[in-house]
Amino acid sequence: MPFGAVALFRVTRTNIGRSVHMSFWNSDGSALLVANLNGKVLERIDITRNRRGKIIGATFNKSASLGVGKSMTVEEGAKVYLGKNSQGKNMIGSILGNYNKAGFSDLTPNGNCKENGCNKNPVILGGRTNNVIICPIVSKGDNAYITFGGGGLLVANTKTTPMRIVGEYDNQVFNGAGCGGVQVGNNMWLNSGVSASSAGATQSTFTMYAIDDTEFSSAVNAPNIPEPVLVYKDNTNTATIGNIEGNPNPNSTGQLPGITTRRDAHGMARTLSGLYIHNVDRIQNNVEVFNTRTLKRSTYDLASVDGKGNGVGPCGAVSVTDDDGLPLNDPAPDLVENTPDGKFLVVALRGPVPVSVTHAAQGSCPGVGIIKLRKRGASGRLVGVLRTTNTVDTAPANAPGGHAYTGKEHSDIHGASVRRK
Repeated sequence: MPFGAVALFRVTRTNIGRSVHMSFWNSDGSALLVANLNGKVLERIDITRNRRGKIIGATFNKSASLGVGKSMTVEEGAKVYLGKNSQGKNMIGSILGNYNKAGFSDLTPNGNCKENGCNKNPVILGGRTNNVIICPIVSKGDNAYITFGGGGLLVANTKTTPMRIVGEYDNQVFNGAGCGGVQVGNNMWLNSGVSASSAGATQSTFTMYAIDDTEFSSAVNAPNIPEPVLVYKDNTNTATIGNIEGNPNPNSTGQLPGITTRRDAHGMARTLSGLYIHNVDRIQNNVEVFNTRTLKRSTYDLASVDGKGNGVGPCGAVSVTDDDGLPLNDPAPDLVENTPDGKFLVVALRGPVPVSVTHAAQGSCPGVGIIKLRKRGASGRLVGVLRTTNTVDTAPANAPGGHAYTGKEHSDIHGASVRRK
């Protein structure tokens, strides 16, 4: 069934920049939280639905905006674009309110710099060095866990206008570039991966944290409170994005399968029971599984038939073949989500010409991977790939540390999700 756009907006341009990375629904679907990455703003689109759940109103609420950088000014406000979508239906949308000075202040409610360098106060535990927003991961309690490229974390109440910071963490407590997050019970599980900037080309990061969402309320918590649980940190992690105890030497092993020793925690999904969490490694083509009760960890791979390293998996059968030098059977898993019946995970698989994170996201079978869960969700294996293709895009590309691909396939799937009716 074809679908057309419901609404179309352009986010705020600040003196720092403007770009959209990710967006997440709040707990009841009444708002969409948008990561204005280069603009360093968390923005909110308020949603109105009819009794059947159909969206009948979408309002970009400028008054709700939360700036997370320093010395920020708004240079161009958000815009709405009206007209007909690809199905010939009228799009909806409106702009509401005015940017609130309180939302763009330099300081957290505790009086600390949102981002290092806003004043001469000393930085404790690394602070927050670069607050480009990676992902605003929203809890059932409507707290947004705002992850940053340079590490650290801000937790914001998304129901207030402007959205209000209720928790803050330094980058030595929460390392940077995380984009995976799910909630099980009271705990939010969050990860740390490699930076999308060129600095990420020599990073190796796979870290998992858990934090009690119920510890945040209308009151503002002291810095780094509640203390997160460090569930797992790979001891080969590099000393970057706040990880001072990591390996001090850059990891220059690139991203070619079988050669690289780099790691990159990215997409994350929970089983329906909540007993297990699956977190993909975009470089190593495997999935780390965490038992949410015992915190024990196990691993399966996406490159073999059985997930245990035996036989060539389905990615190999549909890999790009117009460049003999491109390594085959390289899934490069990205964002992941479970199916409503709880039997499968769907995962985005990146292409030979990755549009973003070029140093960690090159893959050979762009499309949507189907992972069949095993042992009641304790493990899994890749059972199929819904292969995609795009030979129209001729933009030049570079995949540092990978293969200098010369073919025509430019398909690059960054996210996979399941539509529930």
